[in-house]
Amino acid sequence: MTDTQRDIVSAGFSLALIAVTAFVMQRFFLPLVWAGILCVATWPLYLRVRAALGQRTIIAAAVLTLAFACIFIIPVLFGVAQAAREVPVLANFVVHANTDGLPVPDWVAHIPLADSAIGDWWLATLSQPHGLGHFFAGSAVGGFHSARDILKILGADVFHRLVDFGLAFLCLFFFYKDGEALTRQITAVGSHFLRPERWGRYAQKIPTAIRATVNGLVLVGLAEGVLIGIAYAIAGLPSPALWAFATGILAIIPFGAPLAYLCAAALLVIQGNVGAAIGVAVWGTVVLFVADHFVRPGMIGNATRLPFLAVLFGILGGVEALGLVGLFIGPVVMVLFVTLWYEANVSDKVLPVQTPASPAAPERTQ
Repeated sequence: MTDTQRDIVSAGFSLALIAVTAFVMQRFFLPLVWAGILCVATWPLYLRVRAALGQRTIIAAAVLTLAFACIFIIPVLFGVAQAAREVPVLANFVVHANTDGLPVPDWVAHIPLADSAIGDWWLATLSQPHGLGHFFAGSAVGGFHSARDILKILGADVFHRLVDFGLAFLCLFFFYKDGEALTRQITAVGSHFLRPERWGRYAQKIPTAIRATVNGLVLVGLAEGVLIGIAYAIAGLPSPALWAFATGILAIIPFGAPLAYLCAAALLVIQGNVGAAIGVAVWGTVVLFVADHFVRPGMIGNATRLPFLAVLFGILGGVEALGLVGLFIGPVVMVLFVTLWYEANVSDKVLPVQTPASPAAPERTQ
């Protein structure tokens, strides 16, 4: 066997091993990515905690992991416990509404201009037996016929998410503990395939992009929840703090806040407070527009030196392609692309294109 054939076999073996490993690890891809994002975003905090604990790596990793686990998991468990008390009643209501039809509610008659059109549509669709199932075709309403079926699928989905949470925080602990060694190994592998100075240029951009994205998404989302929560309190919405918390969590996703404040506005309409509902919807839309189009891209763009459109397309395109984790991966991809773009422009300036002399120009005599 020649050296070329041996190199081809070796490369094929390496690619096959990588493919098999990816196939085996596909179930754990999302927990690993979430743990990596959280580790990179909070690494400066981990270094400060470790220094405060006398450079005890394992203790610092355990303390910070448990702290983040409490911050994330306790509210989730509280929400699950609250939902567990409400879901059976809601599931029975959905099943009966699907089986017998849903009568037109009284508040439809109070909608200005569109009351008759909405009432006629409601009678023709939702008021018919199994009309709710046809309206939500392919969902739990359309595919299941008892409250037990709905609770079973919801319970399985919640359990699946909780397992992902647990795996993510387990990975986070080991990323903290072995982060410096892992960074050296990744740097060695990257420098093997790219020139060391080029790899260093790209590797330096990734942590900055992740931290800027986390700060821009989380902080701006929570600020949206506070501002829209003030409107909830003024409008007299029941449990405004709980609604504000839900809005802030959903607002972490670009354009996710409308799901919360429009539901709040609908609840106000059902209660007969149409003016307050319009005020909440208008104020929420204004806050959302300013935050998602100016504040959030500005915070991320200033730290990563990305243009406005690159930040916006990175966030939205990442969500479209990868789901929730794409919120953080999308801007990182755009940072790397813009770095490549600038790199190509710098190369053009360093090595200008040599053009031949014009044939019409006279030759210079010595």
